[in-house]
Amino acid sequence: MGSQEVLGQAARLASFGLILQVLFRLITFVLNAFILRFLSKEIVGVVNVRLTLLYSTTLFLAREAFRRACLSGVTQRDWSQTFNLLWLTVPLGVFWSLFLGWVWLQLLEVPDPHVVPHYATGVVLFGLSAVVELLGEPFWVLAQAHMFVKLKVIAESLSVILKSILTAFLVLWLPHWGLYIFSLAQLFYTTVLVLCYVTYFTKLLGSPESTKLQTLPVSRITDLLPNITRSGAFINWKEAKLTWSFFKQSFLKQILTEGKWTVTLSGVYDIVNNLGALVARLIFQPIEESFYIFFAKVLEREKDATLQKQEDVAVTAAVLESLLKLALLAGLTITVFGFAYSQLALDVYGGAMLSSGSGPVLLRSYCFYVLLLAINGVTECFTFAAMSKEEVDRYNFVMLALSSSFLVLSYLLTRWCGSVGFILANCFNMGIRITQSLCFIHRYYRRSPHRPLAGLRLSPVLLGAFALSGGVTAVSEVFLCCEQGWPARLAHIAVGAFCLGATLGTAFLTETKLIHFLRTQLGVPRRTDKMT
Repeated sequence: MGSQEVLGQAARLASFGLILQVLFRLITFVLNAFILRFLSKEIVGVVNVRLTLLYSTTLFLAREAFRRACLSGVTQRDWSQTFNLLWLTVPLGVFWSLFLGWVWLQLLEVPDPHVVPHYATGVVLFGLSAVVELLGEPFWVLAQAHMFVKLKVIAESLSVILKSILTAFLVLWLPHWGLYIFSLAQLFYTTVLVLCYVTYFTKLLGSPESTKLQTLPVSRITDLLPNITRSGAFINWKEAKLTWSFFKQSFLKQILTEGKWTVTLSGVYDIVNNLGALVARLIFQPIEESFYIFFAKVLEREKDATLQKQEDVAVTAAVLESLLKLALLAGLTITVFGFAYSQLALDVYGGAMLSSGSGPVLLRSYCFYVLLLAINGVTECFTFAAMSKEEVDRYNFVMLALSSSFLVLSYLLTRWCGSVGFILANCFNMGIRITQSLCFIHRYYRRSPHRPLAGLRLSPVLLGAFALSGGVTAVSEVFLCCEQGWPARLAHIAVGAFCLGATLGTAFLTETKLIHFLRTQLGVPRRTDKMT
């Protein structure tokens, strides 16, 4: 598969990922509104926070490093060894589910059994659902490596929809089951998800048409199961060492991500954090995940840009430049307009309780943090796809030092200026990580004619449009928001809509290279044999 074709598939994967995120959030919102009519908010809260965190942490620690290593681009790969390595996620998932389950039941505060019954069963079943999902990891990696876009869309959509139907049915008919409902629905979701992948490849490899897919490294479904390879080696040790390097990195990133547990933060911060993180998950996460696969497939690790195929180097440089520009524009838009509309957003969302205190300052600070999140997501998705094992290890040492300094800085800044201090510490963390990635990208393309970091430069006209919009909306907020009633609020919204339209229009006229990239990639023709 050529680099242009991989790029087209990655662009569609990102687009579908964004659409799926919006769809899933909408389904979750409607489902929660329905559930709260029959079950207590304490039960729903335990599911959405405690049990979901157990499930996601188990999966992250068990598979994230394997995914990054096994999706890396190499010229020659023994896929049997790769599948053997991926099957190790299952025993690793069993270990993490048991260990974290013990932490959840023995070290963390257990909810009142009269208010939230069957909590222990919920912990066990959510941990089991994570292990079940890991059974499909070899199939998922094979699908991602060969850009089976439609399979991912159908599998995830079908799983979420069926899970929602089952949850609604059990809540309606058996509300006294409590946590049993969500635990069984989660286990059902992961089972359906895995069965979708297994069924698809079983049918594909068992049909005569599958022989036409010359790019697939397997010819029958049993090839994906653990087996001893012809060379006698169970796994590729070079790939395993890279996985270990990524595991250390993932563990350190988890500490940096969950550093909020080391300090005491206000309840308002939790609300602001959830609102800001929602934007990051909806917009930036699908782009980061999809284009990591693109960079990992097109580039070969441990090779300088001058030693790669120059066509591939040119394509990756152009894509990286466009993604940086897109992330910068999206982040600046959120930062500039978020500053003037944070108070209104919190007032609509939670009333005067959120909009009259520290909430607006927190959300404004978080909007700037989202800008750094956007840039960091793009720079790291390239950096981690192109780094050699040795470079990943060196990066881990920096992350280790950063983890220590971040925890200390979080504590000091939080004591000095409250929850805003924790956001500032996160901004410092992101700034250091962005600097590390930018240095790597500069070194990588130093001896080539390509300069993808030019994507971080905007035209003076567009910068002026952002500055003018920020000033106009700030003045509008002073005079129209938020104690003048709804007519004034609507006028404030109209001012923002006009400024946003003018800014986006300026971007459309000045950033022609980015517009061309978006248009051409959205128009890449599909490969029907991969999409059916």
